[in-house]
Amino acid sequence: MWMSVLIVVVVVVMFTAEAIPLLKKGNIKEFRVFSVLLLFGTSLSIALSLKVAIPSPIDWIEFIYKPLTDWLQTTLK
Repeated sequence: MWMSVLIVVVVVVMFTAEAIPLLKKGNIKEFRVFSVLLLFGTSLSIALSLKVAIPSPIDWIEFIYKPLTDWLQTTLK
């Protein structure tokens, strides 16, 4: 729980240090991208600190290519 609080504190510091100057310079697109990426990273970090099981992208790749691999193995035998 304390790790989640620490993550939020760090994110607030990062947001004030990076996002506020982006808005002052008028970089709206960069601000939006920064905010979305920061929110995504914060969500993943909090989930990991709470020990939530997050699937690896390799699982998705394996799911997609497994039938092709099986077919090739049976064909080439």
